Amino acid sequence: MKYIIRAILRLLIRLVAKVEVRNKENFLETGSYAFATNHLGFLDAFLAYYALDRWDFFIPVAEKWEESAIIRWAAKYLNIIFIDRFHTDFHALRQILRRMEKGEILIIAPEGTRSRTEKMAEGKVGVSYLASKAKVPVIPVAISGTEDRIFFKNLKKLKRTKVTITAGDPIYLPPLPKKNKDQALREYTDEIMCHIAAMLPEKNRGFYAEHPKLLEIESAKKHEEEQKELVETESTKELEKTQN
Repeated sequence: MKYIIRAILRLLIRLVAKVEVRNKENFLETGSYAFATNHLGFLDAFLAYYALDRWDFFIPVAEKWEESAIIRWAAKYLNIIFIDRFHTDFHALRQILRRMEKGEILIIAPEGTRSRTEKMAEGKVGVSYLASKAKVPVIPVAISGTEDRIFFKNLKKLKRTKVTITAGDPIYLPPLPKKNKDQALREYTDEIMCHIAAMLPEKNRGFYAEHPKLLEIESAKKHEEEQKELVETESTKELEKTQN
């Protein structure tokens, strides 16, 4: 049943969107990791089923959706875990950690809900806590083009929406320190969110647009590109010399 549902979801996504997945090789083929993404619109919730070839992943979803009989039924086949957003849900947390220890992928949007402003909000520290506790890497994933305003406007016109999913390099978080854990979790989370922001259009970066960590990431990226260009130029010159 799950393969049928997945095939249907992929077909439906293709009907409503043109999805480009960049750096797909960064999605690890084995082992657990946290797939941490921004959350611009309604369509985001289904994109993991399109982007990933693995099926051993699960998605924590707000407890309000458990009230729907249809969603409760689908949750069994779509690997959904319902979690209380307003209170510490120890049962759900234990379930998440058990599944990560078994090697499954956690799909999580650290912002907690989709953006109403089409810009990133501050990420919550849960992703850092879970990744550190389970000792697994975090793959930052940037999704662009899924703003509800654009998606539903295109849907009314029977026009497919252009969507881009970009996977960043794995982030390996240090173990949580015994002291100042809250500060460490905030720093880890800001690093994850800034890596996501760096792969997004500037208009979507929101809370992280001027964050020092984002500026640091972009500076390092620019330096890397300059070095790559320099190496390519030198290689071209050497090739020209040998040909002459």
